[in-house]
Amino acid sequence: MFRSIRIDAVLIQAVIAGALSFAHLHDLAEAAGQTGWKAWAYPISVDLLLVAVWRRLRTERSGLAWFWFLVALVASLGANIATAGLLDLDHVPAWLRILVAGWPALAFLGGTLLAHTPDAPPVPTPEPAPRPVPVVDRPAAPETGPEPTAAPEVSAPEPAPALPEAPATAPVSVPPALVDHARKVAIEHRTRTGTDIDTATLRARLGVPEDLAGAIVAQLV
Repeated sequence: MFRSIRIDAVLIQAVIAGALSFAHLHDLAEAAGQTGWKAWAYPISVDLLLVAVWRRLRTERSGLAWFWFLVALVASLGANIATAGLLDLDHVPAWLRILVAGWPALAFLGGTLLAHTPDAPPVPTPEPAPRPVPVVDRPAAPETGPEPTAAPEVSAPEPAPALPEAPATAPVSVPPALVDHARKVAIEHRTRTGTDIDTATLRARLGVPEDLAGAIVAQLV
């Protein structure tokens, strides 16, 4: 996609300055005896040298680039001043005719040097010095003493005799009426909570001892 060109005051000023400088160079070359197409070639030559200098300065700020920049600037600025009325264009001095006649060779030399002179090699960046490794003083390992003597083996104690088993508890008898009442409480608890009633809840609802509540829950299953 092409970028849109924004017309502002700087761009207009650049066009005006370029047109006036181009016309002044043409008028000076024509007054110095360069007629026809040759007079139009001189401003093009000066502008091309400025372009070559600008491209070189973008990559390298060398003395060669700055020298040819001053040469092209003097040629352009000199033509502007000479055509401002300070010079009689009908009677151009001989030294100015010589400079105008020798400009093509000078511009060709400058453009060739700017385009074909190799760039200066980049300055190598020094490698950072390696950081010193800190030396850590480690304490010396303690001297090992004599090996400890093995402890005498201790015989395992004999197992204690098993205790007599406790007699089985007699089953708790539950009245049928209490079982029916507990079943209603369990059904109501399952309807309300969605889970079966446990021994602790049934004991709290009926107010009976824990062993009796466990016997009732066993009969409800």
